[in-house]
Amino acid sequence: MIDDHDRCYRAVKSRDARFDGVFYTGVRTTGIYCRPSCPARTPHQRNVQFYASAAAAQDAGFRACRRCRPDTTPGSPEWNVRADAVARAMQLIGDGVVEREGVDGLASRLGFSTRHVNRMVTDELGAGPLALARSRRAQSARVLIETTDMKMADIAFASGFASIRQFNDSVRHVYAMSPTDMRGRRRTKPSGRLTVRLAVRQPFAWAGLLEFLGERAIAGVEHVDDTVYARVLRLPHGLGAVRLTPHDDRVVAELELHDLRDTAVAVERCRRLLDLDADPIAIGEVLGADPLLAPLVREVPGQRLPGQVDGFEVAVRAIVGQQVSVAGARTILGRFAATYGTPVAFDLAAEHGLTHAFATAESMADSDDTALSMPRSRAQALIGVARSVASGELDLDPGADREDTHKQLLTHRGIGPWTAGYIVMRAFGHPDVMLEDDLYIRRMLKGHGIDAARTTTWQPWRSYAALHLWRASAAPTLRPSAAGERIPS
Repeated sequence: MIDDHDRCYRAVKSRDARFDGVFYTGVRTTGIYCRPSCPARTPHQRNVQFYASAAAAQDAGFRACRRCRPDTTPGSPEWNVRADAVARAMQLIGDGVVEREGVDGLASRLGFSTRHVNRMVTDELGAGPLALARSRRAQSARVLIETTDMKMADIAFASGFASIRQFNDSVRHVYAMSPTDMRGRRRTKPSGRLTVRLAVRQPFAWAGLLEFLGERAIAGVEHVDDTVYARVLRLPHGLGAVRLTPHDDRVVAELELHDLRDTAVAVERCRRLLDLDADPIAIGEVLGADPLLAPLVREVPGQRLPGQVDGFEVAVRAIVGQQVSVAGARTILGRFAATYGTPVAFDLAAEHGLTHAFATAESMADSDDTALSMPRSRAQALIGVARSVASGELDLDPGADREDTHKQLLTHRGIGPWTAGYIVMRAFGHPDVMLEDDLYIRRMLKGHGIDAARTTTWQPWRSYAALHLWRASAAPTLRPSAAGERIPS
């Protein structure tokens, strides 16, 4: 439970959507829990209790409100900013590690004992890793119940439940209705695809986000136009395809998956790609206080940090993008996808001309450095990173330690501070990377007389500052680079 009762209640009373996903309100008189912005009548302060996670509210005996659907809120932005063990645990739980490897596997990845991980997570969130994973499974089950005609037994196992009984009990506990009743209430006719509405915090500058992704789209792997982003996904249990259609208040995700057990992981990675759990108000308040950044923030409120669905893919992009134009990098990356990637045959992918999943580290680890159509030094750097990722020495998955990864990257020949910083910024959604040796950022700062001390006032949002500065530097990604320049790929 959250002790700051008065502050939480003020947010509930004002229906402040900025706190959706940050905490949850349990109403003792009704036995339900809500998001802070729930449109229902505000309960009396003496009748409410606040929880740091939906799982904690569920463990306390509350069921999800059917009006505000608190299980569909954006995630807490706190996990994007923090890099401690609990934050890393939340990233890993979101990526389905508990379902695939159990709590012991989660603890092993974090480098702590299982008992210590349980204690840390429970102390902060009011529920342990298993309860958090169970809550996540129930949400996945709801999506499959409402959007497919799958048999309930198939949904149970696709959602990660160990038995039909566990599936039925969890759905009843969270939503106060049986799976059969839940399917009877749906209003839309199911299709062969999953359609999920992804919640966002407003403002949401999705047009600029699509522009950034579109300029860097890899042929055969990604497709971007003015209103849609589509791509092929490589997931724990197989491949998939997704089409994301952003709106000011939501993103509609259409998924076609080889294995429905990957539903929750696919949704989480799409959220990470579009940075949907960011807090644009907090970011804007910090960056908007600087005279240089203030007009840029006003022009593009709700700037998002483009993330990723595959950490190795980001590393390849960064290495290939050294000293070449974005257009040149796209050509090379498209060739890599066709040569080392995996062919796909999803209907959704075919609608957008998508043919391959991007290359894996394993497929590129034994490449010939003379066959990559790159300068040999860069090819060797790429192969070195591929071998480190394939062997498990280098971890670019969610939940890895950012600082350790940054140091490891710098030990690879051919990877300097810019490349390492860019990989960490996008692979982990690190909000506070200052790319000091980026040509265009350096030029902007020097032209306005800004020194390193002043950029510290932009913490912990310097990655977002970099995006604003790139945008303000006359679209440098459209020009070929000169020797020594760094172009974000």
